[in-house]
Amino acid sequence: MGEKRIIDLTQTIGNHMPGASIENAKTVADDGWNATTLHLYSHSGTHMDAPIHFETTDQTIDELPVSHFISEAWVVDITSISPSEEIKVSHLGDVAHSFRKGESILLRSGWSKRAGTDSYRNSLPRIGKELALWLGNNGVNILGVEPPSVADVNNIEEVTEIHTILFKNKVIIIEGLTNLEALSKPKVTLIALPLKVAKGDGAPARVIAIETEN
Repeated sequence: MGEKRIIDLTQTIGNHMPGASIENAKTVADDGWNATTLHLYSHSGTHMDAPIHFETTDQTIDELPVSHFISEAWVVDITSISPSEEIKVSHLGDVAHSFRKGESILLRSGWSKRAGTDSYRNSLPRIGKELALWLGNNGVNILGVEPPSVADVNNIEEVTEIHTILFKNKVIIIEGLTNLEALSKPKVTLIALPLKVAKGDGAPARVIAIETEN
């Protein structure tokens, strides 16, 4: 076995993040221990969607099979992408021919560097219908992207259509990834664990990648 390198692909949750609020609940001085109260939007930061998010099916985040949370993932460099550009099958390059059913795809766009800006949400590169259908037809396990959505959140028809195509084909969606530039291998072991929220439409997730040195 080669030496392993573990890379964190998760945004840090804090008060700076839309949809997140952390308040002091207990202190050592007053109560004997430190504790906080977390208020989290279900799709804040790095998060995983469940099909009920768009009512594609009634499957909730706590019902997603844990066996799907670990998989081999191809890292696809699309850093040349322009704001609001549609991501197509052609952007996958050789991965489109090397991919095997049950593997995952991570799209490294560099978009996470825009977090906290208006363009992060409003000018994001979007998964096109052609690509969404390809992902579904080829049995992609997890699709991971850096923007906060796989489609234009300001276009309800588009965002609904793309999520629906992916969910109908059992593609797990992870949005809001970060630090993909730290990945040096074309293929990694991906581990993505969402909070197990009862009847949840989505949940923040801790996502890591493991690279093995040969």
